[in-house]
Amino acid sequence: MILVLDNEVQPDYRFLGPEIDRLLPDSEYVVAAGDKEPPEPDAYDGIVLSGSTASVYEIEHQSWLEPQYDLIERCIDKQIPLLGICFGHQQVNYALGGQVEEDCRRSRFIEMEQTNSDEILTDVEPIVPVLHSDLVTELGSGMEATAKASYNEFFCSTHHDAPLWTVQFHPEFTTRVSDRPSDWNPDEYTFADSNATLVLENFANYCKS
Repeated sequence: MILVLDNEVQPDYRFLGPEIDRLLPDSEYVVAAGDKEPPEPDAYDGIVLSGSTASVYEIEHQSWLEPQYDLIERCIDKQIPLLGICFGHQQVNYALGGQVEEDCRRSRFIEMEQTNSDEILTDVEPIVPVLHSDLVTELGSGMEATAKASYNEFFCSTHHDAPLWTVQFHPEFTTRVSDRPSDWNPDEYTFADSNATLVLENFANYCKS
């Protein structure tokens, strides 16, 4: 069983976490944003931290983020597979001492370049959908970059010693929900150019192995 923690703070924008849950073959969906303590990680084969319109550096969110930082450390210590998506990517690196900064809003397809081998990015094509404003500008302790974009060298990352991966893009963002963000603009690409959902398949396969 894979635990999907939905970190979205705006209920009306809480459509991406359920998509992660839908695309994973055996998962449990929990809304994690707010004062609720996350479930114990030991009961799961893997954990996914979703995106959010919150920012990890905002003081008002620290009460529910701190328990998740502890969860990240426990996953590393106990070798529990963990995948951070967008906000989850920032959250993991921030929890491990990295830096996250505000940038401009991007809501479109971009082209990434893999810079290191990464089990989660195996066979994933370069064109991926993004919905974000913040960026990881310094990796957390133990993390290394596995992909970059034209505007960010830390676009994806993995941990040196633990089954922990993070991606700045949204593998769960497909045509099913593409009408939800009011500013989505695919520009020159289409969903046919992207197989980003393979990230979730790769993660699920690792958790089963």
